[in-house]
Amino acid sequence: MPDTDTVTADPPPGAEVPRRRPALSPSRASDFKQCPLLYRFRAVDRLPEIPTKAQLRGTLVHSVLERLFSLPQADRTPPQAKELLAPAWQDLSAERPEWIELFDQDDPEAVTSWLASAEQLVDTYFGLEDPRRLEPEACELHVEIELGSGVLLRGYVDRLDVAPTGEIRVVDYKTGAAPREIGEAKAMFQMKFYAVVLWRLRGVVPRQLKLMYLTDGQSLAYTPDEAELVRFERTLEAIWQAILKAGKTGDFRPNPSKLCAWCDHQALCPQYGGTPPPYPGWPEPDPGEESVLDRAD
Repeated sequence: MPDTDTVTADPPPGAEVPRRRPALSPSRASDFKQCPLLYRFRAVDRLPEIPTKAQLRGTLVHSVLERLFSLPQADRTPPQAKELLAPAWQDLSAERPEWIELFDQDDPEAVTSWLASAEQLVDTYFGLEDPRRLEPEACELHVEIELGSGVLLRGYVDRLDVAPTGEIRVVDYKTGAAPREIGEAKAMFQMKFYAVVLWRLRGVVPRQLKLMYLTDGQSLAYTPDEAELVRFERTLEAIWQAILKAGKTGDFRPNPSKLCAWCDHQALCPQYGGTPPPYPGWPEPDPGEESVLDRAD
C-alpha cells in the first residue's frame, strides 16, 4: 500500500519514468531461500498469480485491524470491528475489481459467507488481546534502510508498539493457523527481517517479535538479541549477493520441496517438464515492495 503522504502524477508523454532502486523485501528474500526460480518468476518475470480467497480474507482482516486502531480506544470493540468488514471489502474490491471474479456470481451468498469467515478471525483476534488497552505507534508502517554493505531492505510492519520506556514490540497478524516447523521458520524469518530494519533505523533491538495466529487463536513471541541480528543481517547480505549473481546470468535454479504443491508456476518449471519464459535480463527486478497479498498470510 502506498505511503499516505505521497502524491504521484502520470509523467508527461515521452518523459523518462523514474525507476525505484531494487531492494530486498522479506517475502522476496524468503522466495529466494525457498526456490531461486520462484524468486525469478515473481520478482524478475513478474508473472501474474491468482490469489486465493484465503489470501483475500487475510488482506481484508489486516485492513480491518488497521482501521480499528485508527478509532478512539474506547470504540475498539468487537461489534465496531465487524462493522468495518463490509466497507473495507468495498474499498479493496474497488481497487482490485478482478478479485470479485473469484466468487461465484450466480450465488448471492458467496461473498456473505466469506465475510462471515473473516468475522470469525476478527472474533479470534479479540480473544488474544484488548485493543482498547493499546496505543500503537504505527500500523502498516513502511520501513526502509540501506545497510552498510549497500543492501537496501524494504517492507511493511503490521503494527509497531513502543512502550513509554522506549521498548519496541513488532506485531504481525497471521490469518492462518499456527504453522508447523517449516511455516514457523518462514514467519520468524520475516520478523527477524523487520527486527534488523528497525534496529538499524532506531538503534534499539526490538524487545519482542510477536506473531498472532487468528485461525486457532495462538500467539508466538520471541526476543532477539543484538548478536543474533548481526548474524541475520549477514544472512540477508548473502542472499542479496546470491540474487545479484544469479541475475547476471539468469541462472535461477528450481529447488524442489513439498511447497511446490502450492506454486502457481509448475507449468513453467523444468522440474515438472516446463520451460521458463526467455530471461528478460537484469537489473530491473521487482523494486522490493511487499504487496497486500504478501502481507496477508
